[in-house]
Amino acid sequence: MEHDFWHARWARDEIGFHQPDGNPLLAAHWDAVGAARGACVLVPLCGKTPDMAWLAACGHRVVGVEISDKAARAFFDERGLEPDRTRRDGFEVYSAGGITLWVGDIFALPAAILADCDALYDRAALIALPPDTRERYAGLLCRHLPDGCRGLLITLAYDQSEMDGPPFSVPDSEVRALLTPTFGVEPLAAHDALADNERFRQKGLAALRETVWRLGAGA
Repeated sequence: MEHDFWHARWARDEIGFHQPDGNPLLAAHWDAVGAARGACVLVPLCGKTPDMAWLAACGHRVVGVEISDKAARAFFDERGLEPDRTRRDGFEVYSAGGITLWVGDIFALPAAILADCDALYDRAALIALPPDTRERYAGLLCRHLPDGCRGLLITLAYDQSEMDGPPFSVPDSEVRALLTPTFGVEPLAAHDALADNERFRQKGLAALRETVWRLGAGA
């Protein structure tokens, strides 16, 4: 993880990746995951996404992991919540409203926390990481998430020569190589996302495809 890079982005409010209204693909496809009400859902590199509040409103317990303390505090502040705050295993841990945010490096997260997660929602983690770190991240999930864990993954694919990441281009072949056979992967939907992303057109992208993947049982 490039800690200084992400701390600087949050410090300067350079958070074009943040979706203040949440990601509509979550509501459109979460039912396909089949996560039971009350399941614990891991949201890696969560920022302050309102998707966590959406998952909690569905009756899930949510565990977010985020490097920026500013992002974690903003998530609760924007919802008028006063979280409990503790220090555990080198992390600042905020908790309120069925949502617990661990502030620190995901690669240092206690394995027991991952082992308690029944489901995964990754909209911003895999695509935020360069290739060598993506492999390490996928290995972390495959080793420590429990058998039967299922999830929803959203990726972007584009000509990497046209734009420096993050977000990085993660082709379908890489998704399958990283996560199969541990999870099993199934594409649920794919669409041309360039028309809705002016900032990427301005950076020179000629095409941008967004894909929604189901991970786990039945995939």
